[in-house]
Amino acid sequence: MKNRSLPVIVLFFLIISPCVIAQKIDIQVGTKATEWEFMDADKNPFTMDTWKGMVLQINYVDPDESDLNDEFNDLVKIAIDVDSIIHRDHFKGFGIVDCASSWKPNFLIRAVAGRKAEKYETTILFDYDAVLRDQWNLAKDTYNVIILDKNRICRAVYRGEIAASEHQEIIDLIVKLTKE
Repeated sequence: MKNRSLPVIVLFFLIISPCVIAQKIDIQVGTKATEWEFMDADKNPFTMDTWKGMVLQINYVDPDESDLNDEFNDLVKIAIDVDSIIHRDHFKGFGIVDCASSWKPNFLIRAVAGRKAEKYETTILFDYDAVLRDQWNLAKDTYNVIILDKNRICRAVYRGEIAASEHQEIIDLIVKLTKE
């Protein structure tokens, strides 16, 4: 009996393994982003399809580094609200908090996220188990910015602080993508 069960177990893992591996990607320019679902502070579920047909700026953030790219996000907000070169009906920038990378309690993380959501007029979601970090191979203990086009193809990835010299280039990319 033991001899028969071993091949069955091996066959099972050979069949299942590609399915599990296929869900994990190293998000980089040119790759299609895999789907996810996270909740906001009110426990409302969100997926990328929540903003179907829109260019997405996903800020995947360690709560301890939540201010790291504020200068860039302030410029995106100006491009939307003042310069009107990025239109909210074609673009959505939002945050996903990597709660697993912080020592801070979740209630405090949600409070800080609420202030950020208000400042940038956006949605903040919570990844309590580092699911997206692991799924997309994002950097831990930092601030990741991912730009996806309307078809969910990755057009830019930044791990860590975005250099000031790159801010305008990224904004120009977002403007271009929203016009496609």
